[in-house]
Amino acid sequence: MLLQDIKIVLSRVSEPGNVGAVCRAMKNMGLFELRIAAIAEPLDTDIIYERAVNARDIWDNTRIFNTLAEATADCSIIVGTTRRRGQKRNISMPPGKLACFLKERKAGKAGCTAAAIVFGNERTGLDENELKLCNFASHIPVCEAQPSLNLSHAVQIYAYELFLAMEKQQSVKGEWTAMNQADISALVGTITDTLESVGFYKNPNKQEQARFLRNIISRAALTNSEGEYFKEIINKAVQLGGKT
Repeated sequence: MLLQDIKIVLSRVSEPGNVGAVCRAMKNMGLFELRIAAIAEPLDTDIIYERAVNARDIWDNTRIFNTLAEATADCSIIVGTTRRRGQKRNISMPPGKLACFLKERKAGKAGCTAAAIVFGNERTGLDENELKLCNFASHIPVCEAQPSLNLSHAVQIYAYELFLAMEKQQSVKGEWTAMNQADISALVGTITDTLESVGFYKNPNKQEQARFLRNIISRAALTNSEGEYFKEIINKAVQLGGKT
């Protein structure tokens, strides 16, 4: 399944400000299809636009349905977000596991599929009838001192996990990336060879020290530039030692 196959569905939502914030959260993470179900009265578009900031297009393309069943009728899987665990809701995944599960889900026979992630009313969440429409539940682990999340915050968490799982990530300048084992082995080889060249090893413990350096560099998660700097320190120390 692709990110574009994910539909965010808000059932019985009542606060237009929350809807606008949801639009912004979705667009931040590459989700573009919002559906609204079973609202009691029209939502104030001006307030939605104000909170959506540069995500007004999400609201402009939002589809509104009379019922949750209608809003999810074309979806192959429906996920209900809830922190309540009913007797018949034994299957519940946190957002990260849900994102991985949906990523691995194959397209249907028609060549396409869709998943609806459903969020309930801001005050009461999804009710029992709404949850019965869902195939399984998903929950966000939270501190019991304050177990309820703001609607847009909850959507942001799911959107973020989905984006990480499904979208190809581009490296960011200055982003930390640890050395891989091949680079670590090369660095350790250079360091131990340099030390050996100046008679550092009085006893045959070069291999033991190589293992030590490899393991400690791996646990420290040095970047390649940090590894190069470490090598320069060793080389400088060896050069200075040769002058004394």
